[in-house]
Amino acid sequence: MLNAMRDAGVIIDYALFGAIAQMRYTEPVATLDADVLVAVPLRQKLHMLKPIYEFCAAREYRREGESVRVGAWPVQFIPVFSPLTEEALKQAETADFEGVAFRVVRADHLAVIALSVGRAKYYARILGLLDSGSASRKQVARLSARHGLAEAWARFEARFLND
Repeated sequence: MLNAMRDAGVIIDYALFGAIAQMRYTEPVATLDADVLVAVPLRQKLHMLKPIYEFCAAREYRREGESVRVGAWPVQFIPVFSPLTEEALKQAETADFEGVAFRVVRADHLAVIALSVGRAKYYARILGLLDSGSASRKQVARLSARHGLAEAWARFEARFLND
């Protein structure tokens, strides 16, 4: 569906992120929905999600609040909201699931996006990505610094990583 949405020009690009993307790099984690980072065409900026909801409705995926039910999954479409998420989308990797290519935010970007939110459940995501070796402290430090989060990363390291 996401590839078809991109091909139809409803979105410019997409990448899975959040807990669903984390599962590409770590052990499975509990989640209730799938988060999709999207870039939308400039013409859609006022009602940026409306064409996405219309595209889904035409394919009989029903809307549930801010999500769209795709099979068993509620899918939440989240427009790019910062230079960090814009970069994460541009640098997303292509993965394969049962012969279907899809885009996924890289592990270092997932960690820094989680750091930018600053909630405890997202700190666990950072630790999981570091523990799996999918992202390194050096990568996260460099990316954090580039996006104005060097102090947040230093606090995280002091609290969770330095003995």
